[in-house]
Amino acid sequence: MTTHEFTAWPKTPRLFRTVVVTEKLDGTNAAIHISTVTHDTHWGFPAESYSVAVDGQRYVLTAQSRSRVITPGKGKDNFGFAGWVYENAEGLVRALGTGVHFGEWWGSGIQRGYGLTDRRFSLFNTDRHADVNVRLGSAILEPAPVLYQGEFSERAIVRALESLKGLGSVAAPGFMNPEGICVWHSQTRQVFKVTLDNNDAGKWETA
Repeated sequence: MTTHEFTAWPKTPRLFRTVVVTEKLDGTNAAIHISTVTHDTHWGFPAESYSVAVDGQRYVLTAQSRSRVITPGKGKDNFGFAGWVYENAEGLVRALGTGVHFGEWWGSGIQRGYGLTDRRFSLFNTDRHADVNVRLGSAILEPAPVLYQGEFSERAIVRALESLKGLGSVAAPGFMNPEGICVWHSQTRQVFKVTLDNNDAGKWETA
């Protein structure tokens, strides 16, 4: 058996493709899994998942933080995110549909707080969720604010960063200490972040 087998060089992605620049929110990473359940479906969901019927269809919802599945309760939740998901399961199904929905859980009592009295779940997939904007219980469900969308342009990215620095948060108008930006590159399907805290406009990190 040979140990020198053919190894292809990966296809080189093109830099000048569509990017989406959003405000980077200082909260906690979270996600909601939503799946349908049919008579033929074997129950392969985490035991902690929540089930709800919407218009005669059964759905299962699972909440997660960046590193684990979470559930309501002290020591089990992440700033009350799972509790909010369970309490508003039907509304989330109607607003989001099936799939895995990633976003930032932020606002009152979480990291910077942004001077808010409530919380928000800002969705990262801004194209899919462009029209989502609804209050569900104690929080608002919406896409992350888009600062620029178009062909890769360092000038446009720097302009978005400078606008945040000078004018403050777009997500929470009047809050003058925003964190920075996230840049999603469509061809590489990677997210890069640039933060204002350390004046690192020249430092690009993979989020």
